[in-house]
Amino acid sequence: MIDADPAAPAAPFLRRWFASLDGDSPDDILDMIAPDFRFSIVFGTGGGEARDFAGGRAAMEGYLAQREKSVLTHHVLSASTVASDELVFGQARRGDAFESTFVAAARLDADGRVTDLMIGRSPELDVAAH
Repeated sequence: MIDADPAAPAAPFLRRWFASLDGDSPDDILDMIAPDFRFSIVFGTGGGEARDFAGGRAAMEGYLAQREKSVLTHHVLSASTVASDELVFGQARRGDAFESTFVAAARLDADGRVTDLMIGRSPELDVAAH
């Protein structure tokens, strides 16, 4: 793990992002995005099927509107921070049950807001079971 400050937990922005997303007010993440925000979430559903949610703020609002609220929780297994980039590797769980493995990468601006976000997830690989 590479951290700018070894005393601080790695990827603090992405940890806050997923905590907000998992909570009662997932729309709070909209306050964390920069004006020039863009993203891609490749959402694997199994069997080789996937959907790519991509775009800017309006597309993120659409993504939030279609997802289940307060159902999944994200658990970071490892994380790193290099300059303004954060990376996490983890699991999404439905209750205590494995849902998917995910990776996320975020680039932050000088104000600590996300400008670029890439998330990939797949239910086909359970890293904790290995």
